[in-house]
Amino acid sequence: MSSSVFEISTQEQEYLKELAFLSIKSRLEGSEPDYPLPPSDKLKENLGAFVTLKIQGKLRGCIGNIVGEGPLWKTIIRMAREAAFNDPRFPELTPGELEQVELEISILSPLEPVPDTTLIEPGRHGLVVRKGPYSGLLLPQVAQEWGWDRETFLAHTCRKAGLHENCHKDRDVEIFWFQAVVF
Repeated sequence: MSSSVFEISTQEQEYLKELAFLSIKSRLEGSEPDYPLPPSDKLKENLGAFVTLKIQGKLRGCIGNIVGEGPLWKTIIRMAREAAFNDPRFPELTPGELEQVELEISILSPLEPVPDTTLIEPGRHGLVVRKGPYSGLLLPQVAQEWGWDRETFLAHTCRKAGLHENCHKDRDVEIFWFQAVVF
């Protein structure tokens, strides 16, 4: 992974948060708004993104795409609605909950194969572990929130994939990393 830092400007972040909120609010109201156009070309790129909803600091929904499937700004509209209404772990968001919702958006840099697991920096890198039909992803902030070191982060990513915690040492396991801008 290049040493450059993946960034999204403050203006782009505010725009994406506004889009996510508008997407959820309009669905609750049964309307379809004219969304404002993106302020930059970066928001038209195909980038992966996750939208996380929390109420009083507790997870209320989180859905995303690892890899971009269309322009980022349109992905945010879709993922916000998916997190609010289609996360199978939670009931649909209600109008009464909307004012309590804290939005967190994670924009992912493109996935790249990890050349050497000793280079993984918990809190900077997110990980994807794949083996056959099994796949697991953990965002960079997960390792940071839990205070995990590299080995613990790798073990949890393996478990998230439904594999044994040392699967990252297996030759047939693919490990990818990415950076994320979280706001």
